[in-house]
Amino acid sequence: MRVLFATAELAPLARVGGLAEAAAGLVAQLRADGVQLELVLPDYDRTELADETTSTLTVPGWASPAMVRRGVHPVVGAVTLVAVPGIQRPHPYVDTNGNGWPDNDLRFFAFSAAVAAIADATKPDVVHLNDWHTAATLAFLTKARPSMLTIHTLGYQGICDPWWLGKLPNHAEYYAWFDVCNPLVGGIRLADSIVAVSPTYAREIVASAEGQGHEHELAARGDALVGILNGIDVAQWNPATDPHIAARYHVGSVARGKKACRKALLDRVGLADVDGEPVIGVVSRLVDQKGIDLFVECMPFIERLGARVVVLGSGDRWLADALRGAAATWPERVAFVDGYDGPLAHQIFAGSDLFVMPSRFEPCGLAQMQAMAYGTLPIVADVGGLHDTVIDADDHPAIGMGIVLSSVSAAALTDALHRGVALWRDRSRRATARTNCMTPDWSWKVPAAQHIDLYRRLIAGDV
Repeated sequence: MRVLFATAELAPLARVGGLAEAAAGLVAQLRADGVQLELVLPDYDRTELADETTSTLTVPGWASPAMVRRGVHPVVGAVTLVAVPGIQRPHPYVDTNGNGWPDNDLRFFAFSAAVAAIADATKPDVVHLNDWHTAATLAFLTKARPSMLTIHTLGYQGICDPWWLGKLPNHAEYYAWFDVCNPLVGGIRLADSIVAVSPTYAREIVASAEGQGHEHELAARGDALVGILNGIDVAQWNPATDPHIAARYHVGSVARGKKACRKALLDRVGLADVDGEPVIGVVSRLVDQKGIDLFVECMPFIERLGARVVVLGSGDRWLADALRGAAATWPERVAFVDGYDGPLAHQIFAGSDLFVMPSRFEPCGLAQMQAMAYGTLPIVADVGGLHDTVIDADDHPAIGMGIVLSSVSAAALTDALHRGVALWRDRSRRATARTNCMTPDWSWKVPAAQHIDLYRRLIAGDV
């Protein structure tokens, strides 16, 4: 089985959001399971590769020159990096002010043309595309091949000028959406299989506003749309082996291990460790989707809850400013670190008692699974992959893992925080919930097997 896997992000080569982590985890497990997979990424920064070879691709003039470097990365393994006009940038999508590069349409249409040229040359059994950045590949293939499009989020679609429709050599009409060109909707219409990154998200996007205007398009695909829950890299996110945390632990030593990790975390961010007061952690992109503004609204209640808060994240300036304001207002209770710090993320998962994720929508979510792997009890909205991974401990005491919000609002989050703190303070219930968090297999083994089954069905023409 030979698969061409194209993505705009893959950790650690290019990391912006969950796409990078999900793609990296799936690729690694697919290869471990014997899939011959060619991984294709934009060549954003001329990453050094071992055993490198170079070649050129035949693409439309506006996408030229298209250069390919194939080699081995020390973490990712074999990788194909594609350079097309404008692709080399310090950030894949935005400038230093957070504004999208004005030529993102050119950059990723050219990348898609290059991916198609690679597929035409190597003739893979399946072409696996991810999000809008690669969805136009299907318009550039000279010969149709079994194809899969994974939707990591419908929040970004690559909408651009209808002028681009004239540059698509095949199926241009599928990319027309009202009076614009929409790469993602073209992929939805053309791909043989569409994968949403959790079963609940697959249901949400055909029946609600989570379809982002494409509910009917997605519903029309019928059984071609499936939901496969993402996994996490359990080698990286494992408290028993994690080199970044103060004390390593497993499910049988979680109480002792988390106590040491909690003290180390609070020491690092300058907060006092007070016995009987839980630590609430957040590791998130600071965007409207994640509901961090709702958590900021709850900050006045943190003292009454008797809790400490540690937030790590970057994104929208107004949210970062709001969190800085909260830390300044309650300096003994709230710490905010602006940016992404990998070791600190590990330390927050290990040192926190509760983890807050009040997303307005969440196709899958990885942070809640990472938190649970460390025995940190999640407080989450009842959406998408959060619904599929977190069981409310109040509703289901024997199998519950954390707290699920009754609605996505500041009032519901305040109530959930109270319930979460009460759960944590009850030592018996806390121990049960921690065990329930740490026992499931959060790895990519099952998701990868589901992808392989889908690949086989695509090759056999059963999809």
